[in-house]
Amino acid sequence: MEKTDADILGHYEMVTEAERLSRGAGQLELARTQELLTRFLPPPPAEVLDVGGGPGIYACWLAQRGYQVHLIDIVPLHVEQALGASREMPGTQLAGAEVGDARKLKRSDASADAVLLLGPLYHLTERADRVQALREARRTLRRGAVVIAAAISRFASLLGGLVDGSLDDPQFARIVERDLRDGQHRNVTNNPAYFTTAFFHHPNELAGEIREAGLQHEATLAVEGPAWLLQDFDAHWNDPARRARLLTALRALEAEPSLLGASAHLLAVARKTT
Repeated sequence: MEKTDADILGHYEMVTEAERLSRGAGQLELARTQELLTRFLPPPPAEVLDVGGGPGIYACWLAQRGYQVHLIDIVPLHVEQALGASREMPGTQLAGAEVGDARKLKRSDASADAVLLLGPLYHLTERADRVQALREARRTLRRGAVVIAAAISRFASLLGGLVDGSLDDPQFARIVERDLRDGQHRNVTNNPAYFTTAFFHHPNELAGEIREAGLQHEATLAVEGPAWLLQDFDAHWNDPARRARLLTALRALEAEPSLLGASAHLLAVARKTT
């Protein structure tokens, strides 16, 4: 096992990914990602590969909506958690879940209607590996099918650190300096709040990687936009009227190039055309 993989596995053994999406601005990330998946995925019962699907939050949600979902993740604990969550959904269980690598999928050519890459691109720190993961997604897709891939913004640590005070920590400030310089996020501390080994994309980089993989880039969209930086986020989210206004505002901003980097996460939409 490479050190990078060991760092990532260790991080997710300490941090419960499912809980992250159930509190604070994680709720916005979840809701907006679900909204965008609903918009761009083909209708059920399409066959979806959820590559890097973690503990199955999105996979189980899609299975409940009638999709045939196969989850693949590099973290064995996540696969166990996804299978456990699936067993609690009688009649709408996952079609499968297994440990695997986004760069070498155990799937036949042209066998899927959609591929989700909601984690691999920011955990593959070398461009060649990210392009390979996108190529593998393309290989498994039927013609005309969609890839939806997530990335973390180059500016996420800086913006988050300004809001929560992490920039007061000189060690975190040094992490941010490298993020801004080359996108390579390295947490040399023992603080899991500072994330793990990753690559943070500049918004302009995603389209180039997608095209190099032989896919047609259709859009790069902001997930949370600047709303994840609200210091009174829960007050907005827990008030139905304010939540509705917040989501309406984000839809208006989601494709604005000058604001993409202010979002913690980005979603790129691409298609296999040949």
